[in-house]
Amino acid sequence: MQDADLSILNRVYEVIQDRKQNYDERSYVCKLLNHRKGMNKILEKVGEESIETILAVRNEDHKEIISESSDLLFHLLVLLAANNITLDEIATELTARHESMKRD
Repeated sequence: MQDADLSILNRVYEVIQDRKQNYDERSYVCKLLNHRKGMNKILEKVGEESIETILAVRNEDHKEIISESSDLLFHLLVLLAANNITLDEIATELTARHESMKRD
């Protein structure tokens, strides 16, 4: 199995962080981060994309699973940025879990 190049997650997260600092009314990310519903709007999007991913899997639609999973990951990155959680923190947690799994 070849390792995937997940540096795109870092690049997308960097753009989200930039939008968090530099408001642009044309930016979807800015609209999410500054929505009148606040965090609830981001949570709605994560929930919506989660359900759409589940339905794609249930329908065994490979292309749609990829598309909806990408949407879900994107909105999860927005949620993390909105809560000042870095990808380094997530990587540290996943690394610790991986090490634990290797011992099991």
